[in-house]
Amino acid sequence: MSFSSDNVQLFLAVLDHGSFSAAARALGRVPSAVSMQIAQLEAELDLVLFERTTREVKPTAVARTLEPEARQLARQLRRLQQQALNLHAGLESRLTLAVAPELLSAPWNFPLARLAEEYPSLEVEVLSAPQTAILRWLHEKEADLAILFERVGVDEREAFQEIASEMLTGVVAPGHPMAGVALRTEDLLDHRQIAVASRDTRGGDPRLLVSRKIWRTDSHLATLSLVQAGLGWAYLPKRLVEPYVASGNLVALEFTNMSNQIRLWVDVVWLRDRPLGLGAQRFIELMRAARET
Repeated sequence: MSFSSDNVQLFLAVLDHGSFSAAARALGRVPSAVSMQIAQLEAELDLVLFERTTREVKPTAVARTLEPEARQLARQLRRLQQQALNLHAGLESRLTLAVAPELLSAPWNFPLARLAEEYPSLEVEVLSAPQTAILRWLHEKEADLAILFERVGVDEREAFQEIASEMLTGVVAPGHPMAGVALRTEDLLDHRQIAVASRDTRGGDPRLLVSRKIWRTDSHLATLSLVQAGLGWAYLPKRLVEPYVASGNLVALEFTNMSNQIRLWVDVVWLRDRPLGLGAQRFIELMRAARET
């Protein structure tokens, strides 16, 4: 006979409580039944696991040798049981998040870490692309949730939860003609803008696409590289560009008639007609809670 889930539990209870009666109380069993089952296990293994005295039982060296594997098996059984319960409750096998590139440094990863602690068996996939692309993935059911900037207009197919805000700052390279110059909004029109946007010229947030001359990239890091090379100006996340501005590698644009920053709200979005799994629901709850703290 090999160890079973039941006698592994019993074996560890006796180890932890130091007597058959204490182990029986912890497990809600009769002491004589515990003693008999341990004796049966020892007989079938042909090993002595405990030395009996009148008041206590002491684990033998054999028992201590078996203890680490027994505890590992108990943990695996608990995880298996919890995974089965989670699946029964609606936990998806994989959660796919699509994140706008400008938001990759936003604080959505801390709720995700908490989610991983609560559901260790949940597989998570994180994708990134311009906002129009991840919305398309969402509607084509290639992503479960999308983390992106607030949209212009309302799509009745979508539900959302506001989770944060992100500040974007207008920046150029130190050698750019607009660096250190007092500007007006219209001065941006004829200077090349580097933007994270889809190839579709109709796509993109009109609040962020200002210039008549736009180069498009698929990531904020590519945009940053082109701006540093002096090829244009860009709106980039404040938390990303602050070190570069502080070191003099980038210059924040200065305007006489407005701020050089744009604050946009950040949403997590899903489809109304697509039931959310347990992991997606919990992630939305964690994001909402993080915003409220």
